[in-house]
Formats: sequence, structure tokens, C-alpha cells
Amino acid sequence: MEQATEPGSGEELRRFARLQERLEPLARKLAADPRAPQTVVVVPSLSLDSEELAKISGVHHYEERLLCMLMLLRRPRTNVIFVTSQHVATAVIDYYLHLLPGVPLRHARSRLTLLSCHDASDVPLTQKILDRPRLMDRIREAIPDPHSAHVTCFNSTGLERTLAVQLGIPLYGNDPALNSLGTKSGSRQLFREAGVPLPDGFENLRDGDDIHEAVVELKRRDPTLGRVAIKLDEGFSGEGNAVFSYDGAPGGKDLAGWVGKELPRRTRFEANGESWEHYEGKFREMGGIVECWMEGDEVRSPSVQCRINPIGEASVVSTHDQVLGGPSGQIFLGSTFPADEAYCRDLKEAGEKVGEVLKKRGAMGRFAIDFISMRRGDGWEHAAIEINLRKGGTTHPYLILRFLTDGVYDPESGTYCTPSARPCYYYASDNLQSPHYKGLTPDDLIDIAVNNGLHFDSASQQGVIFHLIGALSQYGKLGTVCIGDSHEKALQFYKDTVKVLDRESRR
Repeated sequence: MEQATEPGSGEELRRFARLQERLEPLARKLAADPRAPQTVVVVPSLSLDSEELAKISGVHHYEERLLCMLMLLRRPRTNVIFVTSQHVATAVIDYYLHLLPGVPLRHARSRLTLLSCHDASDVPLTQKILDRPRLMDRIREAIPDPHSAHVTCFNSTGLERTLAVQLGIPLYGNDPALNSLGTKSGSRQLFREAGVPLPDGFENLRDGDDIHEAVVELKRRDPTLGRVAIKLDEGFSGEGNAVFSYDGAPGGKDLAGWVGKELPRRTRFEANGESWEHYEGKFREMGGIVECWMEGDEVRSPSVQCRINPIGEASVVSTHDQVLGGPSGQIFLGSTFPADEAYCRDLKEAGEKVGEVLKKRGAMGRFAIDFISMRRGDGWEHAAIEINLRKGGTTHPYLILRFLTDGVYDPESGTYCTPSARPCYYYASDNLQSPHYKGLTPDDLIDIAVNNGLHFDSASQQGVIFHLIGALSQYGKLGTVCIGDSHEKALQFYKDTVKVLDRESRR
């Protein structure tokens, strides 16, 4: 083991760069032979602003969304080391391992190492691991060959870079030096560079005065404008967003004074319990944007998921229509796959443009681009609003589909088919929630699922897969991916799941 270096130091950056050079030959070896030995260290740390994360119910259990990575154990010579903040129930682990097609449970479990920090604090998981030298030793000891290993995370920050260097294995993820490209401000700048349409607005704003000026100027540019969106640069899942309405706004020289008076009073926040004073303070700390609210008779919010692999190839891997909620419909609840065929090709083309720019900047890993789409006559008009340089809310449902079915996504047609040419669709949610679900344990859920046929059938390659199971008992919250051979069938699986859970939880 190399001597530890100071986090963020020049020596750490040099070591990190050398480790990253291993990724390309490792990727080429696995592409040529999927049975080649490898070790994947999964650290599902949400290394994001703790105050923003705290707005999400049961956020501690969001680490469990990456339990889909256990399906890598389908490869008979792949080892997985999965590290979490808190112990994951054995029933949950067994649930995922039993989903593995064609792999004996005993064989898969022998290649799985589960480690926990036994720490439920708000500190990012990666920091918890770094603070535990003995746990770091256990991770190193579980890696048979560091030269055929890598670490994968939810998002990449300086913490993940330090972890990779101290473990002596590369990080399959975006270089933390490029994280500004994934902020709300960085996204707007990159969209312009890529030639992708975006809403009129202002980025790199620093405080309440900047917000005030932007709100006034956008109304002056377009007197018909009804609302603007205000967003924290590093808000998560829409919880850092707010809306300001111009309803009743005067024209001319009176506008600035009116906005100054009304901004604290009529700004509406997506997060429950948020106040203007606290939000403005967070804005000063984090920065953000103000942009025009896109209006239309029919408005949707699709997304495109892309990947830049270690070989340097950028590709579109999926499209989704997002399911949004909250006071003004900006909070991510789930998604349907694939996106509407009326515009999935438009999303693909925009994703390719952004991917090429990110590739030139040196980015790597998965990322998603969110859009606001408005029906215009017989077509659709799209405005890109955000790049998520991380494994976002559409990543784990798609990975579950891929691992379970071995199918192929065709970006030209926007369709996904199994090897037997059966089409696949899904309805996914991270927010299947009810107070009646509280108290249900993982074992209870599995009993309910088995007794009511809520499972994935490998023969028909349709059915229901649960995630976020650990959040169920305390928060009454659960995630699900419902796979069918049509959008209607996938949605019906979801409705049936809700019906069963509602009935069983009230017994």
C-alpha cells in the first residue's frame, strides 16, 4: 500500500491520473471477454449537500438504489464489494441474488463481500469509509487483484478521488475537477456550446440581488412571461427549485420595486418548510440560476441517459419520460421507459451533441440530460434544463432491465428488445409511499410479493422488482420497477402493486 497523500494535493492528483490510465485496458479486456476476472467496489455514497439531501424522505436508504449492481455477479468471475453506511438486511440481499438468472445463489454469494460503516449520520458514506482505517483494510483485502479492479459511486467528488487513491484502484466516474459542468449554471453554459436549445435565463448568480435583477430583466425581455424558475446550482431531485409568479406585476419603471417587495413573499418552494431567508442563504453559499418557465397546452419532462466509457466512446443508452410531482411539478418521482416515440429521436440527437462536448472535456461515466418539452402543433419543442453528471434516478431502473433481460437498446428507434425480439417497457418509481406501509419489514414485503405474484418472471421477462426496501418500515416508502411488453402493461403492473400493498398494509 502506498503512503497516504494529502487530499486534493498535487501528489494525490498525480496518483489519481496514473490510476485512471488502467481503466481503458481493463474495459477493452472485459469487452473482449466478459468472463475475464474483475472486482467492482460499489460505494453508493450520495456525496452531495447534506441540507439538500435532508429534504428527501428516507434519503439514507437511497444507497440501496445501487444494489442493482449486485447483478454484475451474473458474470462468473466478477467479484463485488458493496459498502454501505448501515447494514442491509439479509432478506434484501437474498431478494436481489435470487433475481440472477442462471447463477446458483451459493456461487454468487461467494463472490460478494458486504461491508458496513454502522453509521447512520448525515456524513457522506465515502467520508465514513475514509475515517475508518480498518474498514479500508478490509476492502483492500477483499480485492484479489487491484489491477483488475475499479470503484464505482453514485457521484464523483474529491472524496471519491481520495478513496480511489487510498485503495489503489481507479474510479469509473467523472473526474471531480469537471463537476462544475453538472451544476445548473454549468449545464446552461454547456448546452450553448453544444448548440442545444435552452430556456432564456441567467446563470452563475450569487445572491438575492442577482435573483432580483434576473427576475426583472426576464420580464422586461418578454412582457408575456408568467413565471420563472429559480434553482440552486447543486439542488438534488428538484428539491432545490422554486417558482416566482408575475401575476399582477406592473409594467415599466414600477416593475423592479414590485419584484423586490414580492420576491420573498410569493416565491414558492418545492421543498416543504423552506423559507425565503434560508433559501437565499443557501443561494449565497451555492449559487444558482433563474430561467423562464416554459409554458404550453401540453408540457412534459423527458430525459436522455448517456454514457462515456473508458475507451472514450460517447453513446445514448436510454430515453425516459419523467414522472414529476411537488407543488409545481419539479420533484422527480419516477420515470417511464422508453420516452414517447414522437420525440425520442430528438432526445437522442441532443444527447449525442452534449456527449461529444463532455467527451472533449474529459468526462467519463453515466450522465443524464433533462428537458422541458412543449407540444407545438403536430410536433414538439424541447429546451434542455439540466445535466446530471452522476448515476441519476433513471440509472438503476435501466440497469435492472439490462441485467435481467440481456436485451439491446436501439437509439435510432428508441426501442428496447430482448434477444428473442420481445419489446420491453417499464414504469419506475422511487416514491411509492403511504403511511400505512410503515412497519412493514423486508420479510413482510417479500411475503406479500410472493403471495400476490408481485415478482419478475424470467420466462415472460415481465413483472415487478422492488428497491429502496430498507426505507419501507420507517418511512413507508418503497421503489419499484414494473416491466411489461407495452407501456400499458408496465403501468398496470404498477397499479396492481399499489393495490396489493394498500390492501395488505391495512389488514
